[in-house]
Amino acid sequence: MSTPNGFPQHSGACVTPSTEGGAVQDLHAKKAGKAAKKEAGDNGLLTFEDPPTVGTSLNETLKLLPAELKANMKIKSFTPRPPRKPRLERAASLDEKSWRRWRRFRTSQESLTDPNETSSSNGSLQEASLSPPVRGRASPCRPCCPQNSLHSSPDETNPTGKSRGGTSDLGKRASEISSAFGGLLRGKAFAGGKPRLSQITPVRPLPPIELNVASHTLRTANRIDSDCMDYRHYSQHKFGRVSSSLSDTRLHGNGMVYDNCSTDSMKSTFSLLTPIRSKDVRSRSYLEGSLLASGALLGAEELSRYFPDRNIGIFVATWNMQGQKELPVNLDDFLLPTEADYAQDMYVIGVQEGCPDRREWEIRLQETLGPHYVMLYSAAHGVLYMSVFIRRDLIWFCSEVEYATVTTRIVSQIKTKGALGISFTFFGTSFLFITSHFTSGDSKVNERKLDYNKTIQALTLPKNVPDTNPYRSSSSDVTTRFDEVFWFGDFNFRLNKDRETVDSILNQNPETDVSKLLAYDQLTSEMSRGSIFKGFQEADIHFRPSYKFDIGKDSYDTTSKQRTPSYTDRVVYRSRYKDDIHAVKYSSCPVIKTSDHRPVFALFRVKVRPGRDNIPLAAGQFDRDLYLIGIKRRITRELQKRQEQKDQRSSSICSIS
Repeated sequence: MSTPNGFPQHSGACVTPSTEGGAVQDLHAKKAGKAAKKEAGDNGLLTFEDPPTVGTSLNETLKLLPAELKANMKIKSFTPRPPRKPRLERAASLDEKSWRRWRRFRTSQESLTDPNETSSSNGSLQEASLSPPVRGRASPCRPCCPQNSLHSSPDETNPTGKSRGGTSDLGKRASEISSAFGGLLRGKAFAGGKPRLSQITPVRPLPPIELNVASHTLRTANRIDSDCMDYRHYSQHKFGRVSSSLSDTRLHGNGMVYDNCSTDSMKSTFSLLTPIRSKDVRSRSYLEGSLLASGALLGAEELSRYFPDRNIGIFVATWNMQGQKELPVNLDDFLLPTEADYAQDMYVIGVQEGCPDRREWEIRLQETLGPHYVMLYSAAHGVLYMSVFIRRDLIWFCSEVEYATVTTRIVSQIKTKGALGISFTFFGTSFLFITSHFTSGDSKVNERKLDYNKTIQALTLPKNVPDTNPYRSSSSDVTTRFDEVFWFGDFNFRLNKDRETVDSILNQNPETDVSKLLAYDQLTSEMSRGSIFKGFQEADIHFRPSYKFDIGKDSYDTTSKQRTPSYTDRVVYRSRYKDDIHAVKYSSCPVIKTSDHRPVFALFRVKVRPGRDNIPLAAGQFDRDLYLIGIKRRITRELQKRQEQKDQRSSSICSIS
């Protein structure tokens, strides 16, 4: 209940200074005296839990109390509190009214006082929890009592002006006051602490709780969680068999999206592809030539989506096949070395003196790399072959592929010496790959340098694809017109040392310490002078010379010529920007022994920059026929291998006694 001025009313005895309150005070004093005597007789202790703010008047009164009553009294300190602010009450709903009525009924049942007493409540759960219920009757306080508490003073007079009582009845008055305030504490004293609220029963049953605390929507927010073991069961139970190409509109139209599963999570349930927003599809930023346009095919947004660190892995290999018809049975050790944990994004293989059947060689490459890769382009110049394979989901970010050739030996009808270059732009980074076969001979260093100079001047690339940085290009050097250049092949540079000395060094250091041999290497010496491969670098060499071996063996040339082992097969690189190319691995493949050369490969991490869409695009170009043949060959070989293993396990050995 609230008083007319808005202040909440507290239950308890209140003495007003009005002359009309004398009779009411006498009635309250009689009841309080009886209650105090009864409580003192039962407990033997009288406690003031919440005495009124009377200041020194009450202290003076208590000094005059009888000694017996003082012995049984326990007075606690009290700090006056300011009045509460008025609170605006809102209209209670029917549910709240019924709940309050039920709460009053429960409180009245739990009351420990006599049946004539009632508990007061203002219907506020907050006040009920903060203050204990009042068990005694109380006279209403008038607005003149700002503290809502009892004011008692020995100086108070009755309406006739006479003193209300003398010293002899002060003990009785104290007992009456004590009994009036003793009701404030009975609820707490008898209840054994704070008032306890009864349990609230919910109106409707609670929803069931899933076994996993993480909702299915969160677990499939952007991609399928491998730890979500119930993914298959959930998708079949909730969505049925739904095609992965369903659009959001069809999903909503079929009523297959539930309230607790958003459209985004629904789509990610069926695909790991990054969702495409409708506003990005509506945009017309394609082919406008912007680097940072939203939705640009070769822009920064698409590049960061595929390569967050903007680095790609490139495998570059060179091998002089010596024109052998026989190809290795297995190319896994060559293309997929065990030193690398992951396959690369791009594979570029150059061959000198290639096998007669070039198509068979490309099929074998496709078969080894598998269905994750497609051949972007291949070219040939006589017996010089080059093949470029790329991950199938990256073919859309390549420009048109261009190639050019240079012949360094005019007399020969079969082009065995020369260079073959392939160039294209990937996103915004231009690449140039050159494979060469320079003039052979131990002492023909100058001829090999001439082959190099002729190549950089006569290789006419690029043609239609624009230069990404024409201000740093030179018309006399093709390698300056591209961002990243890889040059590999049989350069035919030898070791300037006799066979016996080289053999002794190899025998002393059979593993990877070849630093003594490199001191006699012609290419290393010429590059340090700047006479060849200007601006190029080469990774550190930790493998044995790749030339010249006996075919099918690990021994170097044992014929009458006794050729000196040399590092003829090399991979060098250069970049327009510092630290764009990082060499990860540089080694040879000693298990392939079908030629007198061992294949040499290098693994690189190359930085890629965003590009513009206004360049000639390859638009997903790749060799489809080669892809189908290579995959079919791969499946056929796997089935044959399984059948051979099955026949071997089922075969039995018969013995004749």
